[in-house]
Amino acid sequence: MAALMHQFVSESAGIKVLIFVTFAGVKVSAIKSAAAAVLPKHYSDDLHPETWRVFSSCGRRCVVTANPRIMVEPFLKNYLGVDLVIGTEIASFKGFATGLVAAGDTDDKVAALRKALHNDETLNVGIGDRTDLPFMRLCKERYVVRRKPGIRPVRAETLAKPVIFHDGRLVQKPTPLVALLIILWFPIGIILSILRIFIGSMLPISTTRYVLYLLGFQIIPKGTPPHAAAAHSSAGKGVVFVCSHRNVLDAVIVSTCLGRMTTTISYSVAGFTEFLSPIKTSRLTRDRATDARLIEQILNEGKSLVMCPEGTTCREPYLLRFSSLFAELADRIVPVAVVVKTSLFHGTTARGHKWLDPFFFCMNPFPVYEITFLNKLSDDQTCGAGGKSSYEVANNVQKMIAETLGYKCTDLTRKDKYRALAGTDGLVDSTTNLP
Repeated sequence: MAALMHQFVSESAGIKVLIFVTFAGVKVSAIKSAAAAVLPKHYSDDLHPETWRVFSSCGRRCVVTANPRIMVEPFLKNYLGVDLVIGTEIASFKGFATGLVAAGDTDDKVAALRKALHNDETLNVGIGDRTDLPFMRLCKERYVVRRKPGIRPVRAETLAKPVIFHDGRLVQKPTPLVALLIILWFPIGIILSILRIFIGSMLPISTTRYVLYLLGFQIIPKGTPPHAAAAHSSAGKGVVFVCSHRNVLDAVIVSTCLGRMTTTISYSVAGFTEFLSPIKTSRLTRDRATDARLIEQILNEGKSLVMCPEGTTCREPYLLRFSSLFAELADRIVPVAVVVKTSLFHGTTARGHKWLDPFFFCMNPFPVYEITFLNKLSDDQTCGAGGKSSYEVANNVQKMIAETLGYKCTDLTRKDKYRALAGTDGLVDSTTNLP
């Protein structure tokens, strides 16, 4: 119906139908949260490179759209450097969207633009499609964007600010075809996910990889990790596997590739996920001295420790800042580069229920894990024998993993991610098993 209204009545009429279906009864705060955390990734994937080339060359930038302003404004201002956004305003009542459009919508883009600019600014460049010709007559230069299949979107690094953090469970933009495929796959995916997780939790870890392969879950180990007998120093200390963090299952998959049990540590993990884990998970307290004693105790017992010093996951090809705690306590360090490939669902969330993370990941038809074990750090690259500072060691390990994966290193932290996506510090209530 919305498509028919858009085609035969007006763009604004089609948008109004979609607004009612999408927003009626939804909290305005939830809409704002999704607009800031979920939509920027999908919008950036749709940005035409030629449009951005022209748009980015302009000084003061203004966008006029029939889309709800509340949806597009975070992306436009934060990632494209837009100064003014004029869009459809949605009506609300006591914090809930009514699904109706507030007075003063953008049916007439020319009038809306003149009103916002108080008729006192000259418009130099106009960019739009066939529906924007009346508006573009106000501009000295006019560019019409034509739809062409196969156009690659703008590279993230060319934007005013790259989209590093984003949320939401869907990997692909939910076009009608993709949405239909997800609906049809969902019941099958739930059954397959439960089966995969049950096998991963119950079978011996040395055989898990081969059984999961039969269920479409591919685990690809690369490199040569130290054998169990060689994973201890002469003092009896265990080795630390330092991983890039892409999913809640990272430590379990590393253990699967090693073919033996390990211990992992986490700043926060849902209690239900911890219950399902086939390997032991020790919880960090965020007190550096207490956490150092815990890690040292694990290593002194001769156990192999898998840890992710980023402290949280990142979906894009970037590595967050590595905590230096592992470098202070261990000299036997093996960097591990982790790559996760999914087609339908993300196995991570900042705003949703974290206990569902492994289930959503395993709901993908053919999830892939690539685990690359790099060479163990030489003595002169460590704090003990090499006299390096813990920060130098941590930064070096981050750089080694980034070069292996083709990623970029950043100074961003866990707090940066959760403040951007959820407005929190990212703590998880460990006593909560189910929502």
